Amino acid sequence: MSTTLPPIGPGRATAWAADPYANALLTGRGPLFLRRADGWLLPLDIERWCADADAADLSALRRCEGPVVDIGCGPGRLVAALAAHGHRALGIDVSEAAVAHTRCLGGSALRRSVFDQLPDEGRWGTALLLDGNLGIGGDPGALLRRTAALLAPGGLLLAETAPEDVDERVQVRLDDGREPVVAGAHFPWARLGTPALLRYARLHGWQPADQWEADGRSFVSLRADRTARTTSHSADSANSAAVIRSQFSRNLSGDIAEAGS
Repeated sequence: MSTTLPPIGPGRATAWAADPYANALLTGRGPLFLRRADGWLLPLDIERWCADADAADLSALRRCEGPVVDIGCGPGRLVAALAAHGHRALGIDVSEAAVAHTRCLGGSALRRSVFDQLPDEGRWGTALLLDGNLGIGGDPGALLRRTAALLAPGGLLLAETAPEDVDERVQVRLDDGREPVVAGAHFPWARLGTPALLRYARLHGWQPADQWEADGRSFVSLRADRTARTTSHSADSANSAAVIRSQFSRNLSGDIAEAGS
């Protein structure tokens, strides 16, 4: 496994590229946990992540608009499902194993953090933060600001929240449950229930669009500011939908070639 990574901004979770995660993706099985310093464990649902998109996943994917960026795509089931239904979709993940798995499923993926430079910033129609990925970086405000910068004005964020009302920022590490426990690198993580996400959303200019539950999982959709502009997105965007479609494939092919070099 390569140990050379591009420099990135806040929230680099290099532990996601460590062997316990790669091994779990290779076998398609856990156990795998996020462990806090006090010993509390958050189980990671590796078996579901490595399976096909299920009914709860599809309840979110049906809401996608335009080209989709899946932040923290993992083994790629969502990217593959979107591609199968005709959506242009790109997965990003800091794990080399996750990116490789996504590509094996026929999806497009780059080994990047959400805080890295990404293709088509300011032009994505939908961003996904499912499977607990609201926790990325341990700073929900920073993650929401960064996601807004990736989306076109009025773009959609589809997020999965914790089933309980929680607003927690912690340091965690990956743990595969083996004894003796091998100490790994800690990294910042967050857990948000729906009320907490909506509070952060209001603070950062997002408009609630929908809330729903499916198979015991909780989801929220948020709409980005329709008037926002970023340096990577021209203010002259009356025909932005056509621009998205025409430029996406050209830009994406170049970035994938770069990632594979």
